This record gives sequence, C-alpha cells and structure tokens, in this order.
Amino acid sequence: MHPSGRSVRLVARTITVLSAGLVLFIAAPGAVAAAAPAAAAAGGGGGSTVGYDISYPQCGGPFPTNIAFGIVGVNKGIVFSPNPCLGTGDGPSELAWGGGVQAQLYANTANPGPVLSTHWPTTQTFPRDCSAGASLGFDTADCAYDYGWNAAADSYQTAVRAYISLGLAPSGATSTPQPNRWWLDVETGNSWRTDVTLNVAALQGAVAYLESVPNLGIGFYSTQSQWDQITGGTTVFDSHPSWVAGARTARQAARNCGGGAFTGGVVVMAQYFAKSFDADLPC
Repeated sequence: MHPSGRSVRLVARTITVLSAGLVLFIAAPGAVAAAAPAAAAAGGGGGSTVGYDISYPQCGGPFPTNIAFGIVGVNKGIVFSPNPCLGTGDGPSELAWGGGVQAQLYANTANPGPVLSTHWPTTQTFPRDCSAGASLGFDTADCAYDYGWNAAADSYQTAVRAYISLGLAPSGATSTPQPNRWWLDVETGNSWRTDVTLNVAALQGAVAYLESVPNLGIGFYSTQSQWDQITGGTTVFDSHPSWVAGARTARQAARNCGGGAFTGGVVVMAQYFAKSFDADLPC
C-alpha cells in the first residue's frame, strides 16, 4: 500500500494520478491501545506505538513484527477482488496477523464508469436509481453512487467470509465482529473519471454503505495532491479524518501529522516506509 509502489493505469476516461491514495478510518481515542493484541499476533509488542499495514503483496510473508496495531487490505488491489491471504486462504492469514477482531481493515475503491466496468449497476434502483440514466448511457452520479455502494458491500462481505474462515464469526454470519475500523482505499492504480463529481459520488456511495453497518468507523487515506486530482479537493467528507501518505521516514510522517487534513477534517495517522513495510504513525 506504499504510495510510491503503485503503477498508474492509463485508460480512456480515467484520471491520471502520480502516486497511490487511500481512504481510511482513523481510530477513535483509545483505539490504538485497544488494538494492542495485534502485537502479540505479530510476535510481541515490545512497547511499540507504531502500526503497520499489509495486503495481498505480502501474501506468504514475512509480515511486520513488533506492531502496536495492524491494518489489512481486504481486496487484491482492485474492487470486486478478494485478498487471497485475508483469511484461511493462500498462506498465513493477514487478518490473524492484524489481531483478528482487533485488526483494522481497508478496501479499494474506484470509478471506472460504464464503458470499462463489468459491474456497472445499469438496472439498479437502490440506493440510487441508476436505471433512470439510460438516455445518458448510465453515466450519471446516481450510477456512480450505486457502484461505490456495491463495491463497499462486496468488500465487507469478503471480510465477513474471512472472519468465518478463522472461526471469529459463526458460520452463516452476515456481519463482522463489532466494532470494526475501516479505511476506504482510493488507489490511483485503479480507474477514476476526469469528472471529479462522479468520483465523489462513488466515494459517497461507499461511505454510505459502511455507515449502514452499525459500529463502523470510516476515514480517508491519501495525499493532498491525489485528493485534489481525484475529488477536486472536496470537503464533503470533512467529518471523516485523514490518514496521510507520502512520507519516507518517521520524521517526515511526524511532520505530516502536523499538516493539513486533505478531507478538511483532522489528521490522525501518517504512513511512512520502514524496514520494507508500510509503517503507520498515530498522530
């Protein structure tokens, strides 16, 4: 999930961005302490206050050790694609590494539009009526909203299946153990529209789905430049905190903690590169 490690896919009607961005929830006061059991899952905390995030590129390990908390990607880099190492899949479980029920999660987002997507909701009427946009080729804000909603719902059910596979939720469960902390990952390697209002609508749909699940916290990860390119610098999400990417060192991350929040809210965490992994400094 490191911002300098993503390729940018150049496709028709997408937005070109220079480095990766994400959307994330930042833990409420005390949540980092509550996530301490993740350190034991990763080989011992040793008093660390720094967390780490991993996803499908780390399948098969090794995973970071001496962690204060863990954040795990539920997708394989794109929406509607499960991380094969989230639960009991290909190799050691990343969800177990992150502390099981204490792990924080992040999900990819995108807005490829009706031409590129095989999941475009052309017949959908809830939560918005995409089907009414036939005269516009289903290329509307309502369709983008439904797409974001559906992608978040698919990611959430991927997480539910992983919890079940680890015995952390009963067979047949439709929800994850509560509470959960979720980050919506706005990747520049995914497809985005040049019309930023459509991108904002897709993110609004994703947030709305997760807000429909009780006890989920939601926020955003990105850099200011990426946020500006993808969303036009919107502040519609200013009630959600920012997790700032882009630092190469802990010192740079600390400076980012003191900088502005791209959502217009508050900065609560900053990511930096440490020992070949993405480390996360609580602000």
